[in-house]
Amino acid sequence: MTTGTFTPSPGRAPMRDILKSQVRMELVLTARRGEAVVLAMGVPLLVLLGAGLTEATNVPTDDRLGYVVPGVLALTVMSTAFTGQAITTGYERSYGVLKRLGASPLTRPGLLFSKTAAILCLVGIQILALALVGVVVGWRPDFSHVLPAVGVTVLATAAYCGFALLIASLLRPETVTAGATLIYVLMLAAGGIMFAAPDLGTAGYFVLPLAAHAQALRDTLTDGTAVPGSIWLSLTLWAAVALTLAARKFRWE
Repeated sequence: MTTGTFTPSPGRAPMRDILKSQVRMELVLTARRGEAVVLAMGVPLLVLLGAGLTEATNVPTDDRLGYVVPGVLALTVMSTAFTGQAITTGYERSYGVLKRLGASPLTRPGLLFSKTAAILCLVGIQILALALVGVVVGWRPDFSHVLPAVGVTVLATAAYCGFALLIASLLRPETVTAGATLIYVLMLAAGGIMFAAPDLGTAGYFVLPLAAHAQALRDTLTDGTAVPGSIWLSLTLWAAVALTLAARKFRWE
C-alpha cells in the first residue's frame, strides 16, 4: 500500500450536493407530517367536491366546475406554500432545528432555495392529483394554455413561500400558526374560490394574490384565454417583494 492512499481531504461538499440533500430532506419531512397532508390535500378536495358537485354555493357562471376547480388548485398552492410552510418553519426555529442548520455548510439563501424548491415539487404533485379528480368528476380543461398556468403557479408559490418564511422568522410559533391560519381563512373567503366574491377590479389582484392566481387559472385552463397583464404584474411583485424580505429578515434562531 502506498503512502497517501487514504489521505483525508477535508472540505465542504459542492453546494449542488448540499442543496439536493436539503431538498430531499424537506420532502421527506413534509411527507411524514399528517397534518400538512390534510391541510394541503384534504381541505381543497372537500371544497372541490362540495362546491363543484352541489349547489351549496353561488358561482358567477353556468360552468360550476370550470369556476371551482381552478380556484381549488390555487387554494392548494396557498395551503402548502404559505400556511403549511409558515407553521412548519416557525416550529423548526422554535425547536432549534434552524439553528443547527445554520451551523452547517447550508447558507441562508441555500435554505430558502431548498424550502421553495421542495414546495414547488409538492405543489406540482398536489395540483396534478386534484386536477385529475376534477377531470374525473367532469371538469374539461383547455390543455393548450398549460404553460401560462404553470408560470403563474410558480410565481404564486414563490410569493407564498417568501412570506411564509418571513413571518416564521419574525414571530413566535404560536403566533405564526394563528396568523397563517387567519390569513388562509380570509383569503379563502375573499378570494372567490368556491363562491362569487365582491368584484374589486384590477386592484383586487394586487391585494389578494389568491384571487389573482385563481382567475389566471380560470382564464387559461377553463376559458382558454391569455392571462391579463395585471395578474402577471401582481404575482411578480408579490414574489419579488416576498423573497427579498425573506432573504433579508430570515433568522436562524
